[in-house]
Amino acid sequence: MSYQVSSEEAAALGRVAVIYGGNSAERDVSLNSGKEILAGLQRAGVDAFGLDLCGPDNSAQPVQQLLEARCDRAFLALHGRGGEDGTLQGVLETLNIPYTGSRVAASALGMDKLRTKQLWQGAGLPTPAWAMINEDTDLSVVARQLGFPMMVKPVHEGSSIGMARVSSIEELAAAVDQAHRFDRYVLAESWMSGAEFTVAVLNGQTLPIIRLETPNEFYDYSAKYQLDSTRYLFDHGLDVSQQAELRSLVLDAFERIGCETWGRVDVMQDEKGCFQLLEVNTAPGMTDHSLVPMAAREQGICFEQLVVEIVRSTLAKSTA
Repeated sequence: MSYQVSSEEAAALGRVAVIYGGNSAERDVSLNSGKEILAGLQRAGVDAFGLDLCGPDNSAQPVQQLLEARCDRAFLALHGRGGEDGTLQGVLETLNIPYTGSRVAASALGMDKLRTKQLWQGAGLPTPAWAMINEDTDLSVVARQLGFPMMVKPVHEGSSIGMARVSSIEELAAAVDQAHRFDRYVLAESWMSGAEFTVAVLNGQTLPIIRLETPNEFYDYSAKYQLDSTRYLFDHGLDVSQQAELRSLVLDAFERIGCETWGRVDVMQDEKGCFQLLEVNTAPGMTDHSLVPMAAREQGICFEQLVVEIVRSTLAKSTA
């Protein structure tokens, strides 16, 4: 299936910068996402170009890059810190450049796993029990509080970077040390033993639910981007009532953070089958292994239509 914008819409969209790369731990994923998005927009007839912001050695000046690019709007594919956490969004707003996805506050919240969980918990939404860990934390207290196994996560990383499942105090200590390589803030979370689901959101509607199955201990970096053994199931085993419950929970969770246009919410079932919110992604991957394009395709939305629909949302931001 092919998708083309009209000449009038191409003119309205103008020159679109696909911003990707950067220098975060997710640079490689971002480069792949940006390449796919750029090719999709160009196939659809959009005047788009790629912009590797900052670069791997952090030598480029991002504001100068943006000024010299002379773009009319930006499609954000810059994953990780600096790109998803509200920093770039704030710069673009200062420069009056409309951009895709959530605004500053929601981007900052969505990148912060701790504050996301605190907001959801405060709103009465279900999320696994958790504990913050710093250099002064007594790990035996965390073990008693959460029990084993548990998940350890850097608070401000995505793509499962720095995450580990642990089953003992010794493994917990090692995992915390590993997570601290990426972030001074580390989160421990009760292990969810049930099925894992991801639900994409596009313009206020959920796309088809995907159940994730991997031979790995959890849906880690290799399961997401490298392995062909990961299974993405639209035959997910949820009945009509459960599907409605999950879709409603995802939209509520997405809106509570203040997210806009598009994104993805990850959810697991606990041992009782109850849904538990894990995290929200305000700039999901768009690689050949990525979940949002997969869900869109199941809905009958080709990749070109998907990326155009996302960048089309910036037209409203232009006049907001």
